[in-house]
Amino acid sequence: MFQWYVVNTYSGHENKVKQNLEHRILSMGQQHRFRRVVVPTEQVIETKDGQKVQIEKRVLPGYVLVNMDLSDEAWTVVKGTPGVTAFVGAGAKPVPLAQGEVDRILQHGGAAGAPAPKSQVEFTLGESVKVTSGPLSDFDGEIVDVNADQQKLKVLVDIFERQVPVELGFDQVKKID
Repeated sequence: MFQWYVVNTYSGHENKVKQNLEHRILSMGQQHRFRRVVVPTEQVIETKDGQKVQIEKRVLPGYVLVNMDLSDEAWTVVKGTPGVTAFVGAGAKPVPLAQGEVDRILQHGGAAGAPAPKSQVEFTLGESVKVTSGPLSDFDGEIVDVNADQQKLKVLVDIFERQVPVELGFDQVKKID
């Protein structure tokens, strides 16, 4: 019976382990025991120097998901793959993931109907920022509210010796070092 299992890998080597495992499955003639090998990722929008950049970020760093029919042969193929440290589970027997858990993890991976890319919040409350665009360009302020969903900040800006709250987009400000 095909189920999803989690394989622990060296952190940062997830894609290499995926390639090695897929190669071992083919070379050892075990295609009938494996369906998919997945490195779960999600699309994230980061704001760097005022520019929005979409990057792919691993959802579970250090782990790879494998959909397979667990047998001694399949276990040997996975366990002998370079970069694999262990199966996730109690004791010597791997524990399969629940289908709901798999759906939640894989939903992040950009499948059809997946949510829009998330924005990576790099702003924190109390942080000083400089306004880079708009009518208040070149003004400095302090962040008092962060709304990651709408990618908006509420910033207290000194105007005529008074602190005025102003709502700005993530792309309208930059951090002051």
